[in-house]
Amino acid sequence: MTIAYESGVNLFDTAEVYAGGRRSSFVITTKLYWGGKAETERGLSRKHIIEGLKGSLQRMQLEYVDVVFANRPDSNTPMEEIVRAMTYVINQGMAMYWGTSRWTAMEIMEAYSVARQFNLIPPVCEQAEYHLFQREKVEVQLPELYHKIGVGAMTWSPLACGIITGKYENGIPESSRASMKSYQWLKEKIISEDGRKQQAKLKELNHIAEKLGCTLPQLAVAWCLRNEGVSSVLLGTSNPEQLTENLGAIQVLPKMTSHVVSEIDHILGNRPYSKRDYRS
Repeated sequence: MTIAYESGVNLFDTAEVYAGGRRSSFVITTKLYWGGKAETERGLSRKHIIEGLKGSLQRMQLEYVDVVFANRPDSNTPMEEIVRAMTYVINQGMAMYWGTSRWTAMEIMEAYSVARQFNLIPPVCEQAEYHLFQREKVEVQLPELYHKIGVGAMTWSPLACGIITGKYENGIPESSRASMKSYQWLKEKIISEDGRKQQAKLKELNHIAEKLGCTLPQLAVAWCLRNEGVSSVLLGTSNPEQLTENLGAIQVLPKMTSHVVSEIDHILGNRPYSKRDYRS
């Protein structure tokens, strides 16, 4: 955290299921859904939102978080109950704002409509997966929501769980995340036909990174940052060296010209098109 903060990072994302400078200079968020094994310790019921956030604050020894996120949708809890509970914790001073994570555009719109109907507080931000191989939601769906209701985008997994680092180019290294039993799904994704195609594209992208004088991970993070609709890119690292490398993406950002972005789009071949693109 010290390396990150001294390098200019001021947002720290946590969650109640995950294992403290001056508080006013940090933006600290937390996510609620998976709290414990009991039915009352997970989900987005009023009980769990209030008790889960209180528990997170106690563990972090904080009076409040800047943003509390609903870590996924909860089909078992009425939307009105969720929005009322989020409004309550904000009014109680436990959070400044609330947002969503992994919600569909329709679910976010429903929360906004409920908030307007009952004079409650709507979500201000969606945490969405966004990287070179996952683009539709952040580049098409969320911009439309932003223009309609002002919901911003905070993105996660810019390196696609390590796939975009290039370390899986020649298979699954023994010490990698994909070699762990709990990440069998990641291993299957990497060795699939689509996974092999992605590795081939990463080889081509690495040539662009070399021309820009950066690493492939730095190029990938800078590519996420260059999107004007993205307010923050969340980084997850295993050691200080990875963090320092990823933060180097800030120096690459000025090099992300329209020509470079077009080159990347040409290699990826997956640019999504919005209604606005078709109209123009």
